Amino acid sequence: MSDTRPGLNPHRLVSLMRQSIERCNLQLQNAIVLTEAATGAYAVTPVLAAMSGAEKVFALTHSSRYGTVEQVKAETLQLASIAGVSKSIEFITEKKQDIFAQADIITNSGHVRPINAQMIGWMKPTAVIGLMYEAWEFRLEDLDLAACRQREIDVVGVNERHPSVDVFSFLGIMAVKLLLDAGIAVYTSNILLLCDNPFSDFIERGLVQAGATVETVNTLTAAPTDKTYDGILVALQPQAEPALSALDAAAIAKYWSGALVAQYWGDIDRSAFLSHNIPLWPEVEPKPGHMGILPSAVGPEPIIRLQTGGLKAAEVIWRKSFQCNDPEMKFVQLL
Repeated sequence: MSDTRPGLNPHRLVSLMRQSIERCNLQLQNAIVLTEAATGAYAVTPVLAAMSGAEKVFALTHSSRYGTVEQVKAETLQLASIAGVSKSIEFITEKKQDIFAQADIITNSGHVRPINAQMIGWMKPTAVIGLMYEAWEFRLEDLDLAACRQREIDVVGVNERHPSVDVFSFLGIMAVKLLLDAGIAVYTSNILLLCDNPFSDFIERGLVQAGATVETVNTLTAAPTDKTYDGILVALQPQAEPALSALDAAAIAKYWSGALVAQYWGDIDRSAFLSHNIPLWPEVEPKPGHMGILPSAVGPEPIIRLQTGGLKAAEVIWRKSFQCNDPEMKFVQLL
């Protein structure tokens, strides 16, 4: 289902997109971009590329629970029409060799991934893959990194903490929303934050600013057992095994009975938690390695900033062979 919140009205989106392009100095002239077309806040990606001067934007889409191909095209074209770039976007519904062979920049976006060895084999040697997130967040299932290295295809993460992107500043707001949706007021609440990665300071700051008392540890074994918590916010980097196991579920049931466990990021053994009657949120388990709340849940701003930054990071590396602007390398995280 498409997102119909009034904050996502197309004229506002185009205005935010123009501001983001200007902040990042995104310039895609002469570039051919392959990305996805989607709905809601994610409809902006191909339009951002076109607004930034891309010679051609191939927008890959298919029907999903978020909307049909027709809905995706309608939302994207509405934005593109307002921005005056409709002619630059071509919709496709299949991953085809001739299109991958043309692309200078390919984004690791939902409908495009997984990017496998065959697709990487189709790419031109100068092509760049934009992860559209920070390099340390890389998920093995997204693309065949070994094939990229074999063909010397650059894979580029975006510095989400760059002042012109600044997506990490939304992490605290997202944590507040996740807890509010679960029925935790946040204000005056006692929250245990489990975080072992660079999200930590941003999440903690957002919770404290909303009036919570926060105890932050990087592993459950470091948490004080003589305190009570309204919620345990799990923001642990995904790994091969669950970030919280059956043993962790038993410890939570023993020491912090009644606390809600909010799965922000990091996989947990949900069956073990449910067997101990530990309340979990969100109700629907996130896909392995994925977040329990998307940035789009708090509005289109973080998505526009992230997509612009991801395209900018890819642009910087794509242009580097013939036009190096060292200050702009601060947007880039090479994998």
